[in-house]
Amino acid sequence: MPADFRDFLPYQGDIMKALACAFLTAASAALLPLAPVAAADITVGITTSATGPASALGIPQKNTVALLPPTLGGLPVRYVLLDDATDPTQASKNARRFVEENKVDVVLGSSTVSNTLALVDVIGEHRTPLISLSPVVLPAEKERWVFRVPQHNGLMVGAIADDMKAAGVASVAMIGFADPFGEGLMGEMRKALDAQGIKVLLAEKYNRNDTSVMGQVMKILASRPDAVLVAASGTPSVLPHVTLVERGYKGRIYQSHGAIGRDVLRVGGKAIEGGLYVTGPVVVGKQLPDSHPMKPVILDYVKRYEARYGADSLSPHGGLVWDAHLLLDAAARKAKDKAVPGTAEFRQALRDALEGTRDVVGVYGVYNMSPSDHFGHDERARVLVRVENGAYRLVDSRAP
Repeated sequence: MPADFRDFLPYQGDIMKALACAFLTAASAALLPLAPVAAADITVGITTSATGPASALGIPQKNTVALLPPTLGGLPVRYVLLDDATDPTQASKNARRFVEENKVDVVLGSSTVSNTLALVDVIGEHRTPLISLSPVVLPAEKERWVFRVPQHNGLMVGAIADDMKAAGVASVAMIGFADPFGEGLMGEMRKALDAQGIKVLLAEKYNRNDTSVMGQVMKILASRPDAVLVAASGTPSVLPHVTLVERGYKGRIYQSHGAIGRDVLRVGGKAIEGGLYVTGPVVVGKQLPDSHPMKPVILDYVKRYEARYGADSLSPHGGLVWDAHLLLDAAARKAKDKAVPGTAEFRQALRDALEGTRDVVGVYGVYNMSPSDHFGHDERARVLVRVENGAYRLVDSRAP
C-alpha cells in the first residue's frame, strides 16, 4: 500500500463523520421554507418627441418622468427615457432597443399618433404592453397589447359637436394635419356632426412643417362656414387659426385636445383669443368644482410639476405620463403576485391587470378598461375651454 494512502487511513473516521454531518445539514435545509427571492426591478421604456415638430407635446412628457416615484406597485422601478425626435423611424428604433436590449416590462409612448403606430408592431411582436401617449386607433388584431391614456377622439369631438348644436351652427369647414392624427380626428368629427345634423362643407389638409396655409384658408372662407374645426396638435395648430383671423373670419373656431399648451398660447397670442378648445380637466383643474373626482389628483400633479419647473410652467401633455404611471402602479400591484419582473409571465400579468383597470383616478380621466375598451374614459374626461386674456377658461359645454 503506498505510503500516502497509509497516511490517509487514520483520518477516515473523521472524514466520514464530516460527510454524515454535511448530509444531515443539507437534508435539514431541504425541509426549511425557501428564503424569499429578492424582487427584481420593473423596467419601463419611455419614448417621447422631446425634439422636432411635436416637441411642445414631448418636452412636458419628458419633464414629468423626473417626477415619477422610485417604485411601481411597491417594487423598485428603472426608467429608460429616449427621444424619438418626432420621427416614426426613430420611434421604432427606440422600441426595438427597449425590448431587445433593455428587456423592458412595458413601454410608454409616443407623443404623436404616427410615432405610436411605429411602436405597435414591435411591442406586439415581443408581447410587451404599450401605454400610448396619443389616441391611436388600431384594427382589432393589434389591440391586445395597447392601452391609451388620452381620450378617444370620438369622445372629445362629441363635446365640440354638442356645443356647435347649442350655438346654432349649421355648417362647418375643417382643416387638419395630413397624417393619422388629423385624418382620424376629422373622421370622428364627421360622425359627430352627422349625428347632430350639421353639414360639413369641406375638409382641407396641411403638414406639420408647413409655413403657410393661405390656399386652404381661402377655400374655407369661400365656403362661408358657421364654424371651423382645426384638427391639429402642438404649436403647428396655431397656423390655420391665425390665418383665418388675419383674413377676417368672424365665425367660431374650434381646436382639439391636442392643441393645448403654454407654447400654443404664446405663439398664437391675441389671434387665438376666443378660440374654443376641447380638452381634459387637467387644463383647468383649479376651476373645477370641488365635487369633481379628478380635482385633488390634478392639483397634486400641478403642485409637483410647478415645484420643479416653476410657477405657471405646467403643460397638460405631461399629465399623460403621470396617468400612465398611476395605471402601471395599480396594475403592478396585481401582476407582482403572479410573476417576477423581467419575464414574459410578468408582461402578460401586467397586460391582464391593465385590461382590468377599475376606477383609477388620474388627471386625464377616471379609467375603467375592459377587453373591448383600452381607453377607459367617460364624459368626466372632457371639458370645453375658451382662450381669454392669454389663458384657458372653463366654459359650459352648452354654449350661449
